[in-house]
Amino acid sequence: MTGSGAAPAGTGPAAPADSAAPVSGADFLDVWLIPTDQPEPVVRALYELLDPAERARADGPDRRFGRRFTVAHGAVRLLAGARLGRDPARLFWHYGPHGKPGIDGLAVNHSASGALAAVALAEGRAVGVDVEEVRDVRVAVRMARRYFPAAEAESVAADPDPAGRFTVLWCRREACVKAYGGRLVQGFGLPLDGPSPVLLADPGALGPGPCRVEDVPAPGRFRAAVAAVGAGPVVVRRKIWSPPD
Repeated sequence: MTGSGAAPAGTGPAAPADSAAPVSGADFLDVWLIPTDQPEPVVRALYELLDPAERARADGPDRRFGRRFTVAHGAVRLLAGARLGRDPARLFWHYGPHGKPGIDGLAVNHSASGALAAVALAEGRAVGVDVEEVRDVRVAVRMARRYFPAAEAESVAADPDPAGRFTVLWCRREACVKAYGGRLVQGFGLPLDGPSPVLLADPGALGPGPCRVEDVPAPGRFRAAVAAVGAGPVVVRRKIWSPPD
């Protein structure tokens, strides 16, 4: 693991990265998937990058949560620092009205579920990302009927993998809401079913559209999605993070 001053080396190898065909005038949106169960030396090194507030959360009573939190937030700092050419330990976050984090000059959003985290990085447009572990099928169908538009709830119940389909649609909502820095309740009624990517022309109370929402392939029983606000073309580049040597 490199020291905190070596920001450009902090990304770790991108293995494997999805290939993306060039699109004229497109914004590149990088989505990194971060396995958060890492060896103790990695956790200790990443802990050194955290600010006092992050360390306070990492030091809470749930040790497994603290380790995963440390890896997720330390890796986000490494990735953002490398993108900006700045010391990851000296990055200062600012927060929107509903807690959306950001760094001046870079759109950053991150999410974590169980042993996997995700971070989206872009310049010039607001982004949101969400990753979720697939829920129990009974919980998924019940939550879809409570929170989703009726047609989407029925499509979840009829899907061969209702829990997986519910989780895909939940990730899309979370990513869209996070891109705008809104509240989750504002995303419940959004029509987000259909093949990926979904172009949401009118995000309602969240703000002006359009918003492009795209599924991100995730391992095992995880699902993920990323959202970008704006009409211009977007190329999503998915990468897997691993700690630097």
